[in-house]
Amino acid sequence: MFDGKKLDVSRFITEQVDAIRTQVGEDVVILGLSGGIDSTVTALLVSKAVGDRLRCIFVDHGLLRKNEFEDVLAHYRTLGLQVKGVRAAARFFAACKGLTDPEEKRKAIGKTFIEVFQEEARQVEGAKWLAQGTIWPDIAESRSDKGTVKSHHNVGGLPEQMHLGLVEPLKYLYKYEVREVGAALGLDAGFLGRHPFPGPGLGVRCLGELTPERIAVLQEADAIWIAALRESGWYDKVWQAAAIFVPVRTTGITDGRRTYEHVIALRAVNSTDAVTAEPVRLPWELLDRVQHEIIARVDGINRVVFDISTKPQATIEWE
Repeated sequence: MFDGKKLDVSRFITEQVDAIRTQVGEDVVILGLSGGIDSTVTALLVSKAVGDRLRCIFVDHGLLRKNEFEDVLAHYRTLGLQVKGVRAAARFFAACKGLTDPEEKRKAIGKTFIEVFQEEARQVEGAKWLAQGTIWPDIAESRSDKGTVKSHHNVGGLPEQMHLGLVEPLKYLYKYEVREVGAALGLDAGFLGRHPFPGPGLGVRCLGELTPERIAVLQEADAIWIAALRESGWYDKVWQAAAIFVPVRTTGITDGRRTYEHVIALRAVNSTDAVTAEPVRLPWELLDRVQHEIIARVDGINRVVFDISTKPQATIEWE
């Protein structure tokens, strides 16, 4: 977000690497990887500046996509990053138990993430800095003059007892600019083309209380949706796609018998900056195939709907 001017990527990288070196000196930096573009590009920038004094932590909060933890952890290691994978799903589900309000869930997920991250960070000798993949839309939504639109657990709220300085090299960039920086740093096209994924993960795509059972259902539906977009050639034409678990039961018919099960909503939008977004007009044949496959393969779902809302008034994520 540099005064509306096109980002000079080479200059940006040089300036940020120099700024990070000046800021952290010879100290150790820790970074919480999420599996997304923002934290990954941040890691590559910081690594370029401080080398092996960057220590990354990748927390599995149980709200990732199907097989995401294992797949992304392996990819991070091919990038040469020092990454520790931490499985902590049970703690996150316990923290969110009984919560249905979106902001309460976001804050519970963020608070638990910080707790887990603190515990891991204390084991990193000499760590004095925390690097984060905060980008401009995160700040805009968290600090709007008209009130908070959504809490982002990588914006503010870090407890003082962490005693860590903050490194946020991407905080004035939009998502498309982050991708440009990532490409210049050598990230492969497959990873760069990954759709944005929220910090709280499927926690903001599962309405109502978060339970392991609901998330498992959502993971299966989401996997079908994303696979269909890839197979049909639409994945790279869509900026962000998501499946959403809607805890509303509707009547259906399966094998001649009445069912009373939940709803999956499908979302696909195009955007350049995440500040505004338009729904993608996908082929009916694709949507029809996906709804049939989800209802046939995912237990507990008997209805699929497609979200055609714009941002604004709706946000991209449902919560």
